[in-house]
Amino acid sequence: MTSSPASSSSPFADQVVDRDAAPQFVLPLVVRIERTDPPAHTDALETAARAVLTLLSDERTTAADGEWAERVHAWEDARIRKVVRRARGGEWRKAQELDGITVTGKSAEVRVFVPVPLDGWPKELAKLQVSGTELEDPEPPAPADPGVPVLWFNPEVEMSTGKSMAQAGHGAQLTWWALTAEQRAEWRAAGFPLAVRTATPEQWAGLAATDLPMVRDAGFTEVAPGSCTVIADHPALHRN
Repeated sequence: MTSSPASSSSPFADQVVDRDAAPQFVLPLVVRIERTDPPAHTDALETAARAVLTLLSDERTTAADGEWAERVHAWEDARIRKVVRRARGGEWRKAQELDGITVTGKSAEVRVFVPVPLDGWPKELAKLQVSGTELEDPEPPAPADPGVPVLWFNPEVEMSTGKSMAQAGHGAQLTWWALTAEQRAEWRAAGFPLAVRTATPEQWAGLAATDLPMVRDAGFTEVAPGSCTVIADHPALHRN
C-alpha cells in the first residue's frame, strides 16, 4: 500500500522514514476455507477489515509497553503490506497457536497475526496457500445500512477475494489513522460496524473527488502500481 490523503494521519507521519530502506514486515491474515460451506466473498472482506482494526486497537498494540507494539510500529514504518492465505482443518487449528486474533463474521473466520519479517514467515503460515481464495456471494449484497462506514471498491479494478481482503484491510487501516482518539474508541465500542461494497462508476467518480482516505496499491500482485482500489467513507470523517 502506498500513501493516500489520510495516511498523513498516521501516528508515525511526523517521522521522516525511507519506507523502502526500513526493514520490511508483512501483516499475515488467514481465512478459513473448508471444502464444504466456504464463507461468502463480501463477508470475508468485511471480516478481514474488522480483524485489522481489532489488532490495531488491541492493548497489546496500543500500549507503549505492549507485547505487539514494537512489531506493529516497525511494520507501519515500512510499506504497509498485508498478505492473505487460506487454511482448513489441521492447518487452521495450528494457525490458532500463533500470536494473533481470530475474528468471526456471518460466515467467515479470519485470523490476523502480529506482523512478521517479509522473509521470516513462521513455518505454520509459510506453507499455507495464497491461491485458491476465490469466493462468491450466494446473492448480491444488500445496500449498506445508513450511517455504517463503507469501504467502497473501485468498479474498474478486478481482484481475487484474497487480494480484495488485503485491500479492505488497507482501507480500514487508513480510516483508523484518520479518526480522532474519541472516534476510534466509539467505533471500537460498537464492534467496528462496517460494510464493503463495490461503487458504481458514478459513485466512484464522486468519492474520488473528495478527501476521503483512498488506497493506492503498490502493485506487488494482481494490479498495476498506483491503482486506486478502495475509498473509505466513515461518517465521522465528514465531521473532522
